[in-house]
Amino acid sequence: MFGLKSDCILDIPEEYYTLADYESAIARWCPGCGDHGILTSVQRLCSEKQLAPENTVFVSGIGCSSRFPHYMKTYGFHGLHGRALPVACGVKFRRPDLHVFVATGDGDCCSIGTAHWIHAIRYNMNITVLLLDNEIYGLTKGQTSPTSSKGTVSNTNPHGSILPPINPIQTTLGVANASFVAQTVDWNPAHLYATIEAGFEHPGFSFIRILQRCPVFQKELFQPVINNPDEITLLTHKNGIQIDPAVAKMYKHTVDHDPSNLHEARELAENLDRQVIGLLYQDKTKERYDLYGAHNMGITPEEKQKAINLELDKFAV
Repeated sequence: MFGLKSDCILDIPEEYYTLADYESAIARWCPGCGDHGILTSVQRLCSEKQLAPENTVFVSGIGCSSRFPHYMKTYGFHGLHGRALPVACGVKFRRPDLHVFVATGDGDCCSIGTAHWIHAIRYNMNITVLLLDNEIYGLTKGQTSPTSSKGTVSNTNPHGSILPPINPIQTTLGVANASFVAQTVDWNPAHLYATIEAGFEHPGFSFIRILQRCPVFQKELFQPVINNPDEITLLTHKNGIQIDPAVAKMYKHTVDHDPSNLHEARELAENLDRQVIGLLYQDKTKERYDLYGAHNMGITPEEKQKAINLELDKFAV
C-alpha cells in the first residue's frame, strides 16, 4: 500500500554542511586577487566532501595567502613566517584523523620556509598543500620573491631581478618520497577545483602550485596566458586531472602525460616555453610518516603515565 511512512524513508545525514558552514570573516584581499577564487574552491570542496568543520584544520605562515585560516570556519593556525608546514605536520602526526590543509605563498614556502618544505615532502604526510604563487611579496608591498622571473622590477630590485627563479614544481619533483605534484591556475575555476579535489583525495603529501594573480604588484604577469590559452599546455591522462571536455577545448596544446612517469614529469617542469597545468606526478605507494605516528593513538592516560615512568626509571641512580 502506497503512502505509508515506511515507503518514504530517506537516508538523510544527521547534519549536512553547506558553503555557509565554512564561510568565516569577509576576505580582505584586494579586489581582483586570485585568492578569492581559490578560497571559493576550497569552501566548495569542504561542502561537497562534507568535511566536518571541527575535524578540519587550515594552517598558514605569513603573507597574503596566509590569511586563509581567517576566512574558513574551521580550526585554523596562523603561524610564523615559513613555519606552516612543521605545524601542519605536528597536527597530522598526533591527530591523523583530521583533514589538514596548508595555505602558503611563494615567499613563505620557497624562501624562509624552504627547509621545512623539503622535509615535509619527504615525510609525505596526508596533507593538502596549496602554494599560492604570484611571484611577488604582496603583503609587504612588492619585493622580489624566490619565484620572481628574471628581470622583475620591484622595491628590492628597481633595475630588475638578476637571478633566475626557483621552480617550485621542479624542486618538489627532485625531493625523495614526493608523491603528488600538480599545477593549476586561479582563473580557470573548473581546473582549479578538480586539481584541489585530486590533491585532497591523494593519500599523502599533495603539493599544488597555483599560479595566482596579484592585481596590485604584478598586474601584467599572467595576462598573456589569460588572454591566450595557447600559451598553456594542458596535461591529459586517464589517471590525471579530469575536467569537462568543453573546458579542455580551451587549450590548443595538450600532452597525454602519465603521472606515474617521474622522468617525463621533470622534463615537463623544466620546459619554460609554456606554463603546464595538470597532474605531473603521483605515486600512492610512497611511505607516509603520519602512519608511523598513528600506531599509539588511543592509549589511555594511565598507559601514557606508565610509559613515561618506565622511561624515567632508566635514569634512576
